[in-house]
Amino acid sequence: MIESGSTTVQIDKGIGTLTFYHPKKNSLPGDLLKNIANEINNLANNDEVKVVVLRSGGDGPFCAGASFDELMAVDSMENGRDFFMGFAGVIMAMKNCPKFVIARVHGKTVGGGVGIVAASDYAIATNNASIKLSELALGIGPFIIGPAVERKIGKSAYAAMSIDADWRDANWAKQHGLYTDVVESVEKLDNTVDDLCKKLASFNPEAMAELKSVFWEGTEHWEELLPKRAEMSGRLVLSDFTSKAIQAFRKT
Repeated sequence: MIESGSTTVQIDKGIGTLTFYHPKKNSLPGDLLKNIANEINNLANNDEVKVVVLRSGGDGPFCAGASFDELMAVDSMENGRDFFMGFAGVIMAMKNCPKFVIARVHGKTVGGGVGIVAASDYAIATNNASIKLSELALGIGPFIIGPAVERKIGKSAYAAMSIDADWRDANWAKQHGLYTDVVESVEKLDNTVDDLCKKLASFNPEAMAELKSVFWEGTEHWEELLPKRAEMSGRLVLSDFTSKAIQAFRKT
């Protein structure tokens, strides 16, 4: 049985903090993706919340991306598409939330986790929060998260990350716009996130909502684009290459 992980929400003085956790390096099975999207939608509709913080639990990776256990369990293109649509649901929830979503990135981030960070409006990370798009090495590609990543770092940097599937450090991520700020410790990370969110919670919610809509102009077609991308991944994940690659990755 695939463990689903957990989400917790805390609301304090206008700041809604959503924490997701999975014991396998904060990987993302389908149920956890749905819960994250649902909680973001709930915070979006909660008038007490002025700003949203998205973070993960533990002191290891921020997010290891898609659950290998669930990828191995995909037995049809439809099931594969449905799984990858879980990432689309999170990205669309973040995009459509009328409040700024602040990503607190305390550790390494892979694959779908990079897409979630890219879909945030402002990301603050520690200096050990390296990033990698590993999908091509698994026989698929960063299709579903691609629009969010490309929007943040540009097509050239997105293409480079996708092709070589190598690690990039936190400073590279900051230089290319994925991270807004990089700090030297988790303590400094928490203080920086807290200071920013307290400031935002005092601002005009209507002005912030209008500003966010301006930031996301040109993404209206994602409602049609992301399902098409999910179909690509759903088809490719059934290949023998992908099955063998995932098995090899699980042993590392």
